[in-house]
Amino acid sequence: MERRSFLKSFGTAAACAALLPHVASAADEAKKVVGPNEMNYETAVAAITGGKALIPSAKVVISAPEIAENGAVVPVKITVDSPMSDKEYVKAIHVLASKNGNVRCANIYLTPANGEASFGTRIKLGGTQDVVAIAQMSDGTFLTAKQNVKVTIGGCG
Repeated sequence: MERRSFLKSFGTAAACAALLPHVASAADEAKKVVGPNEMNYETAVAAITGGKALIPSAKVVISAPEIAENGAVVPVKITVDSPMSDKEYVKAIHVLASKNGNVRCANIYLTPANGEASFGTRIKLGGTQDVVAIAQMSDGTFLTAKQNVKVTIGGCG
């Protein structure tokens, strides 16, 4: 073994040993915040809104199938009716699945430069449940809409 190789290996091992306690304590802190399991629906909504009320609105539209044959890839499209001007725009769109282990499926952040407040994605659903969209508006309000999606096993209900 050459001296350089030895010093590189020793330096890498020393750096890893020095960082290990910090990584472990960060993981412990994350468990305290989230808990041993993932976030439930109420905790996720509180984390997104900071305790503010959700306002059901027809401005938020969810396009998802009523029946999904495969819960692993459910197509979802969210559209929010907004002028997307500098004064009035959608800051973020959050998609949640109300009964999944970790309910947060997607967090999309927008600016007026986006021009349109919409996006599409595929989410995983662990069973029949509500898909919830929360739109954070530039004035600090939170608009919401939900749609129930029935997940079948192999196309059989």
